[in-house]
Amino acid sequence: MPRSCVPPLVPHAPPLGALLRLYAAGTALTCEPVEQGLLNRGYRLCTTRGRYFLKHHFDPDTADPAAIERRHRATQRLADLGVPVSVPIAHREGRTVAVVGGHAYALHPWIDGRHRHGCQLTRGESARLGALLGAVHACLERVMPPKGRTRPATSPHPVESADPVDTFALIDDLLAHVRRHRPADAFDVLARHRLLERRALVEQHTDRRPPPGGSVGWVHGDFHPFNVLYKDDTPAAIVDWDRLGVQPRAEEAVRAAAIFFVRSAGALDLLKVRAYARAYRRAAGATPSELAAAVHRVWWERLNDFWMLRWHYERGDTRADCQFPAASALVVWWTREYDAVCDAFAQ
Repeated sequence: MPRSCVPPLVPHAPPLGALLRLYAAGTALTCEPVEQGLLNRGYRLCTTRGRYFLKHHFDPDTADPAAIERRHRATQRLADLGVPVSVPIAHREGRTVAVVGGHAYALHPWIDGRHRHGCQLTRGESARLGALLGAVHACLERVMPPKGRTRPATSPHPVESADPVDTFALIDDLLAHVRRHRPADAFDVLARHRLLERRALVEQHTDRRPPPGGSVGWVHGDFHPFNVLYKDDTPAAIVDWDRLGVQPRAEEAVRAAAIFFVRSAGALDLLKVRAYARAYRRAAGATPSELAAAVHRVWWERLNDFWMLRWHYERGDTRADCQFPAASALVVWWTREYDAVCDAFAQ
């Protein structure tokens, strides 16, 4: 699971009166926080005029009102091309972002739907998911500015690959955190085991560090199960476009598959991955070699990534702890089954 589906720490009461007057959306009847969401806060809002999703944009990387408006215009253009998205509602002043008390908000129609993990998808539905992401990438190329006229998006996925020297230093620092934690608990035991295991893996594969990333394109930026809503068996809406930007497209496809199709024990469902990847390649016009290179870069990224442990030990934030067992096991499994994973994405 990615960072953006970790529940927020502190509930927040939005200024409903001022917002509903600006949107002419009636009087609030109920307003309930939506469980998922870290970088921004969301609410299920029921008023005398209907049901809505209210989003409070407070992540400093993405909360600039002008930038939010640009992303909203992009989703409208995608909707015009038939991509299932949640288009925001314009308020009395004609804009789709409301700034109240220095905070940015957006109002969307409420979409009845549910989130589905890869274990809930058939092989055919997995192919439909790959085709959907491929269509998103292809349509973004049609509706967004040429890549050369844009700045790279703010993203947790750098184009430059991780340096093993930095990884070794981070592992040593995290091991020191583990040793100092008292009383030691089961999480500490697992963390120490995985850190030592990971150090050995990085040492073994240091010579496989990938070069800087290749071709880039417009991507959703955070494509995972909590950002896709299904109605019955059909995707009804792709939500949360806050990370829309220019990144290596095929890497987004690989990252998404590693979230959708990971099993609890840390292995990928490669039959579903193969169906997903073939459909993605057809829809996006991506080549097998492009997907193979993306597999290598995302594998290396995961091999050198410790964000869950950093949250736990450096920030005292335990919200991602439940994700750590499967995520850390996936790295080991992926390293062992590297060729099979590449084959599933590229054949």
